[in-house]
Amino acid sequence: MTDPAASAPTAGAGSGSDRGRWSAWRVVWWFGFVSLAADMVYEGARSMYGPLLASLGATALVVGLVTGAGEAMALVLRLVFGPLADRTGRYWGLTIVGYGLTAVCVPLLAVTPFVGGAGLALAAVLILLERSGKAVRSPSKSALLAHVASAVGRGRGFGVHKALDQVGAFAGPLLVAGVVAATGAIWPSMAVLAIPGAAAMLLLAVIRYRVPDPSVYDVETVGSPAAEAVPGGDGSLRGLRGWFADAIGSGLPREFFGYALAAGLMTGGLVTFGIIGYHLTVEGLVPVATVPVVYAGAMGVEALAALGVGLVYDRRGGAVLYAVPVLVALVPPLALSGSVVLSLVGVAVWGLAYGVQDSTVKALVAEVVEAPRRATAYGVFAGVQGAFAIVGGLVAGWLYDRSLPVLVGVVAVSQLVALVLLARTVRSLHTRPV
Repeated sequence: MTDPAASAPTAGAGSGSDRGRWSAWRVVWWFGFVSLAADMVYEGARSMYGPLLASLGATALVVGLVTGAGEAMALVLRLVFGPLADRTGRYWGLTIVGYGLTAVCVPLLAVTPFVGGAGLALAAVLILLERSGKAVRSPSKSALLAHVASAVGRGRGFGVHKALDQVGAFAGPLLVAGVVAATGAIWPSMAVLAIPGAAAMLLLAVIRYRVPDPSVYDVETVGSPAAEAVPGGDGSLRGLRGWFADAIGSGLPREFFGYALAAGLMTGGLVTFGIIGYHLTVEGLVPVATVPVVYAGAMGVEALAALGVGLVYDRRGGAVLYAVPVLVALVPPLALSGSVVLSLVGVAVWGLAYGVQDSTVKALVAEVVEAPRRATAYGVFAGVQGAFAIVGGLVAGWLYDRSLPVLVGVVAVSQLVALVLLARTVRSLHTRPV
């Protein structure tokens, strides 16, 4: 059985108040509040993954492997759960499950110091499950929100949602920092994150009850896509072989794969904050309670970077992305230095690079791939980034324990290759635009 979103009749477009239905703007804001609360949970926890794992006995290699694998799973698994949502119509179900994984797994990190030798393994599993939750919910949540946002303008709708999302990303680490400073321990801060987690689930339940079929707001479609994408319905779904062909990018242009490789190198080369937080802690550069405050600052830089570079991209085109490999290459020598000032500058550079990677880098995909194949392209793009994320996390953690100069050199070389591939993509668009 599919969600009501897959079977309820479409009632027309617009913000609508017929029969007491919520306005489109109200739904957008409520979705934004869900993301705000959920971001407080996982960004608050993410700010402490390095120190938390270190306190359980993890080496830099383990921290790099766990955090890199987590970022990889958050990206790669979308290749599974995006098509799954379209094929089953269970957009609401997958959204709720994904948020539920975050709301449950993060507070459970509070018990890891009390289970003896199993604490590190349990923490690693919980972190990976939390990151998987993002992959489970993101495609479905975006599909639900896209229906509603079409009634108010998708740019404005997604913009408001992203702004509220970043408020949570900033507030969560500050909440964690306050609890750690007050208690002198990490685990109570994880337990406190159960509160915004519960709030996110409650808000989501209310939206699900009041808006079972967000497609009624859609000004572009006649029926719900979920109703048209059930297995065996109209023969348009091609089965496992077609799904696999889509997953590996069959038929996508050559320029796309060059750009995806460049983006993968940039993602893999960007040292995870887990490694940076681990460095700040084990080197005694800042108190443990200050690490999430540093992360909150990085989130602020990320938000400004995503907005500012996005505006420049609209005016100057893909050439603005040449700055990303340079920024990525600067992170290790700065953030992993022995100076507090240089490390904080490095964190700011990390936030700047991460903000552009998480937003504007994806915009160029739409210029490389024609509209009918863009959803598939974004899935493949995320998969490539995810594969490089786990390799990059593992290599960074391994080299951190052995030779920081070698780590700096490896990242620099990888970003030089990324810059060459990126330049080829931008040049090809000037000579042969889509």
